[in-house]
Amino acid sequence: MRILLFTGKGGVGKTTLAAATSARLAERGQKVLAVSTDPAHSLGDAVRAALTGEPREVELLGGSDGPVRLHAAEVQTRGLLDQTWNELREHLRTVLLGAGVSELDAEELTHLPGVEDLLALSEVRRLAETGLWDTVVVDCGPTAETLRLLALPESLSGYLDRLFPAHRRVVRGLLAGVAGSENVERWDAVADALGRLADRLLGLRRMLLSENTAVRLVLTPEAVVAAETRRTLTALALQQVRVDGLIANRLVPHPGPARGEAAHWLRTRRREQEAVLAGVREATELPMRTVLHRASEPVGAALLELGAELYGEQDPLAGAGSAPELELGGGGRSLDAEYTLRLAVPLHEDAEVDLVRIGDELAITVDGRRRLLALPAVLRRCAVTGAVAADDGLVVTFRPDPGQWMR
Repeated sequence: MRILLFTGKGGVGKTTLAAATSARLAERGQKVLAVSTDPAHSLGDAVRAALTGEPREVELLGGSDGPVRLHAAEVQTRGLLDQTWNELREHLRTVLLGAGVSELDAEELTHLPGVEDLLALSEVRRLAETGLWDTVVVDCGPTAETLRLLALPESLSGYLDRLFPAHRRVVRGLLAGVAGSENVERWDAVADALGRLADRLLGLRRMLLSENTAVRLVLTPEAVVAAETRRTLTALALQQVRVDGLIANRLVPHPGPARGEAAHWLRTRRREQEAVLAGVREATELPMRTVLHRASEPVGAALLELGAELYGEQDPLAGAGSAPELELGGGGRSLDAEYTLRLAVPLHEDAEVDLVRIGDELAITVDGRRRLLALPAVLRRCAVTGAVAADDGLVVTFRPDPGQWMR
């Protein structure tokens, strides 16, 4: 089963292209679920159906062999918040109060930012794991929201690990000790709830890093949008999330030999758009599909035509690229040894990069996006001696720290 997440700058047409991809897959015989996690849902408008949080069958007329059927849903995070988070929030509040945190501070600490995004992602995982679908196509929010969504499982895991020990049995022992023997059953319930949250976060992270999950970025041929796309590629690489391709939407048609003001405008605009896309192609080796700007909005059955234009006879799931991995190089046992750590993050020429060593982790910030990387065991006894940022990634050099190396 494949999971394909569509995102892009607001207004570039990601919902339409996610729906068209779903329609094309369904037309080719796949069992497809299109699901929206965008708070401003418009997937239902695209497929011309009233959608809820549970998948419903949608029929699109005009397929080559008759009506095309797929399933679609729009995740309702408010309902999930009421059902799922409130109970766990009360458990967390109990823990904080038992640890001596004041009532007011406990109330504030349990209002975690992004929890609605976490629940939406959990719902995607739940639907994907039902086993009913060959492919789940996710219409995500705009890029800024999607980057926060994809980073949330890891960041919230770090939050949880800092508040409580990671292992459930250790948590249970700690909580029982804080509460006293008379409240052991109550605190056992808290420990179980925290354990379930930790398991959920781990499962979400595995789903996002799976080779069966990929992001497909949608852009329009405009300089501002292209710049955000390059930054998004860097941010996703930093999170080690795979991007399998780009879709350039609303490319104006070439007027050919026609003359007149309209033809001149189209010719000029097309040249500008092609120059923008050439710059994007230079910055990445990912495949790019293009879609012409349509005179009418592609909704309902028109999604089938758009899907055919977009993919032709190719498999809509065909893509390229892999999640960048950390590469450890160098070696030696003496204090003169040198090690390198390389992260294949695409960096544009104006990228702002910052590195900070925090204990056994390396905090890497690129264009305001931060990632904490746990260092391999050998590098924990080393000091950072330098870093080089290039188009193909970031290379950090280390040398043994005399104070720790021989321990």
